[in-house]
Amino acid sequence: MTKLTLNRRRFISTAAVTGAALASPVYLRRGLAQSGGEVNIWTYNDFVPDAFRQQFESETGIKVNVRLVDDQGKQFNLLAAEQPNPTVDIMTVAGHRFLQFIDSDLLAPLDTDRLTNWGNINPTFSESDWATINGNKWGAPILSGAEVLAYNSDIVSEEEALTWDTLFSEKYSGQTAYIIQDMMSVIMLKMGYDGNMVAYMDNPEEAARIVEEAKNFLIEKKPLVRKYYDSGAEFQQMMVNQDIVLGHAWNGPAAALINDGFPVGMTIPREGSYGFVYTFNIANNAPNADNAYTFLDALLSSSEIGAAMTKASGFISTYKDAVQHLTDLERRSTTFPEEQLANLQFFRAEANEMKYGLVDPAVEAVKAA
Repeated sequence: MTKLTLNRRRFISTAAVTGAALASPVYLRRGLAQSGGEVNIWTYNDFVPDAFRQQFESETGIKVNVRLVDDQGKQFNLLAAEQPNPTVDIMTVAGHRFLQFIDSDLLAPLDTDRLTNWGNINPTFSESDWATINGNKWGAPILSGAEVLAYNSDIVSEEEALTWDTLFSEKYSGQTAYIIQDMMSVIMLKMGYDGNMVAYMDNPEEAARIVEEAKNFLIEKKPLVRKYYDSGAEFQQMMVNQDIVLGHAWNGPAAALINDGFPVGMTIPREGSYGFVYTFNIANNAPNADNAYTFLDALLSSSEIGAAMTKASGFISTYKDAVQHLTDLERRSTTFPEEQLANLQFFRAEANEMKYGLVDPAVEAVKAA
């Protein structure tokens, strides 16, 4: 079995060099008013570029406190437990989870009039149907991505990676991993069902039957999987250490490995998959709301910032013209062939209460099996 030529230590040192390289652009073209204080952000790893953060703190006097999250459900539970006095100002909610947070009064409607740089977002994201709920915007789209099949291209062929069946094959038994909750939606789609469950909103019995079928499939295939994982960094480490050779992943962590020179490829398999958009949202009763708007407006001020977020995270930028600041390799790692893009659907939120009411206990049942 071919070993990866770069080890984990090399990966970390290379990432550090990349971060240093990003520190050179002057992202904020004009001085910001010094206001001081702090802004508290819950977000995923690499979603706030270090160079931007340092410059923002220097120009505004506002200290940026970042708490890393790795799961939407955990973030929801933590925020719900803190209300009505949350410690967070800005959080990172995926578009398809909006309704869960909105219905629980955890988010404040976004006042886009306070964001002079709102127009720098590609309207495909900022003005799409999922972005407006009850007549309000609820978040600033920052990055977009897809659930992909990522693979070690020295070991797994691209043809094999064009179907989810390979992930559950005996050939790669003990060498695979996936995020089990996300995999439930993909499995339902693979089986020919609506993984968003919008089609079954008026038929909860059918929805329950479909989730049960997907659950039983994953239980049957459980002996083949090496690990159910939670974070993109964990997936990256397993790939780098060659603990796994393929897995279901967000495209961002896989793209970061590609850009760092690892033999990794990714596909949107022929059975289909789901895309999503990450947004920065302001918490209801945010303790530092003014600073939160200052931070968001600065973050949206330049396409270079959008490119830096893509470089660091591997996800696709929602900023206009961000692609102009990417290398050819970075562009290749954040795009897919048209025939694969045709297999992509976007997560929707309308049926989330029913869906996750069924999926969450199913996930626990698979883990416990």
